[in-house]
Amino acid sequence: MNKFLTIVLLLLGFSVITNAQDKKAKSLLDEVTSKIKSYNNIVIDFKYTLNNAKENINQNSKGNVTLQGNKYVLNFMGVTKVFDGKKTYTIVPEDEEVTISSVNDNDEKAITPSKMLTFFNTGYKFAWDIPQNINGRKIQYIKLTPNSTKDQRKEILLGVDVQTKTIYNLIEIGKNGTKTTLTVNSFKTNQPLSKNQFTFVASKYPNYYINKLD
Repeated sequence: MNKFLTIVLLLLGFSVITNAQDKKAKSLLDEVTSKIKSYNNIVIDFKYTLNNAKENINQNSKGNVTLQGNKYVLNFMGVTKVFDGKKTYTIVPEDEEVTISSVNDNDEKAITPSKMLTFFNTGYKFAWDIPQNINGRKIQYIKLTPNSTKDQRKEILLGVDVQTKTIYNLIEIGKNGTKTTLTVNSFKTNQPLSKNQFTFVASKYPNYYINKLD
């Protein structure tokens, strides 16, 4: 009987600790969201890596993105993607093609560049994970687990700079063993942007094939 009571008390204690840590995780993520929303615009340079030991895949790329509200300009792997708030323009110089679409970027379930810093607010369970000291910065990790069993991601580790309340990196671990990591190399805010920053100008691409999907 005494052993049974001891086990029950230990489980209750673990439950209390877990709930407290989950609240800490939510509180930190709320601070990150509040900080992100306080900026007029954000300019990020990032590094992206993809690894799958089983398939012997190891890829590294760099990119940058400029964000203002739900608008963005993303440059990644030789492709430029512009969202002006209504339509998405995907510019591929290698193929001399521009694809214009209004699909998905306003979809609440879609993780687009405009949501990349706040996507965690819906659709995930979160838990307090390990802290790390990276180049003198205290990075606290929050583990996100997708609510949907159909999601191909097993879990996501979100590294948050405790001092600045900004995202340092994001590590996605897929159910197939693929691991992708996005690390923020440069994070600038409230930059002077051109009034045409998020405007697609067709005259800049006179020889490109314009592919309108809708």
